[in-house]
Formats: sequence, C-alpha cells, structure tokens
Amino acid sequence: MKSFAKINIFLKITGTRGNYHELNSRFVLIKNLFDEISFKSGNFEGFCIKTETEINGENIINKAYNELCKAGFSHELNEFFKNNCVTLKKNIPLGGGLGGGSSNAATFLKMANEELNLKISKRNLMKIGAKIGADVSFFLSDEICANVSGIGEIIMPFDDEIPNFEILQKPVCCDTAKVYKEFRAHFFDTINLKFSARLSRLKSSEILANFKNYMLNDLLVPAQKIYPNLKINNDEFLSGSGSSCFKVK
Repeated sequence: MKSFAKINIFLKITGTRGNYHELNSRFVLIKNLFDEISFKSGNFEGFCIKTETEINGENIINKAYNELCKAGFSHELNEFFKNNCVTLKKNIPLGGGLGGGSSNAATFLKMANEELNLKISKRNLMKIGAKIGADVSFFLSDEICANVSGIGEIIMPFDDEIPNFEILQKPVCCDTAKVYKEFRAHFFDTINLKFSARLSRLKSSEILANFKNYMLNDLLVPAQKIYPNLKINNDEFLSGSGSSCFKVK
C-alpha cells in the first residue's frame, strides 16, 4: 500500500497543551511522493519491520502496533505476525516535514485493520492514531485537503483549489522537537490568532499568491535559527518543521 506524503500550506501555532503545541494548519496530501508498505510471509520471532533505510530509534510503526495491542487486539496481532513481517520502502525524506512517519503509522493501521479483519471504524482508528503522533489522524481521515487544529486531532475537510506542487529536498535534517522548542522559547509572543483564522477561510492558491513564506509557517524562522544552512528562496514554502519545501509549478 502507498503511504503518501503531505505538505502544510500554512502552519500557525495557536497555543500549548502541556508539552504539546496546538496549531491551525492546512494539510494537503501529495500523491506523487510516497513510501511503500507491505506484509511479507515467513517465520519470524515476533513483530518486525524490514527496511532498506536506517531509521534511528524505534520506528513509529512499532508505536502503531503497540497502540493496537492496547486497544484489545494483541492476540490477533501476535498470531498474524508469527508468520508475517512489515516491509517498508522509504521514499519520503526523513526529517523533512512531509509527515512520512505519521503516514507510515496510519497506513499500517489501515492495513492491519483490513488484513486481520479487526473491524475498527474509521472514527476509532483515528482515535488510536491520535495517540501515536500529531499528523496520524489526518492520514487516517482519507481527506485530500483539510484544516487541521488542536494537536492534530481535529480534521475539517476543506473544498480547495490546489495548485500543482514541486517538492524540494534541502540538505538538512530538521529535528521537529528542537524546532518547536525554539519557537516556544523565543517566538511565542508572535502568535496571531486572527491571521490564523483568516488563513483557514482562504483557498490554498490565494494563500500562496498573497503571503510571504515566513508569514505562513511559524516554524520557518526558528528552524533557520537552529539550522543556518536551511536556505529557502522567496517562492519556496517550508512544510511542517522542515526541512523540505514546496513551490507552485
């Protein structure tokens, strides 16, 4: 199954909730950039993920697996993954702000739900996804375009005019936690709730034609402060916490 990327047309921080940041953002699914996930049969000692790309730390798919177990499906999962493993082919760059990890987790949840006949409703699957990561609920929603708020759990479909995009990979790997920490420490007083609400009502084509990149993504300046090599042209827009950008073709 294809595990698609996303971009943020705009990303505005609206507040905090404990250690999390509340946001208001326009998410758009990018269907010409995707990872590939499949189940491969064989004999395996417990749940495992096989990938050609080295991934530091625990893969987010492990978290998705664990959350499904906590939701009451440990027996079905344990039985299935005695004779199957997850294979993951990465095409979405790591540390790029394109939601690759969250998309992988969401795709795994969908595949497990279907293959194991768990019969979990989309609504409940999205609740499970929200416990895994901020962007997972969007990828589970099956929306092409949506305004996303809260800490990523509120998905409002948006009837949009979506331009054709070119995705640009920058030679930097941004640490999401560090970028958000920099924003909270030095840029929190720049929050503008009225402007954020205004962006939510505009079409994506209007937004990108009328506003500068630093106005649309609250994480751009903090990211560039941490990563001085993150160079972005005036017609390029940062996605998420970076480092990948996009521009209108």
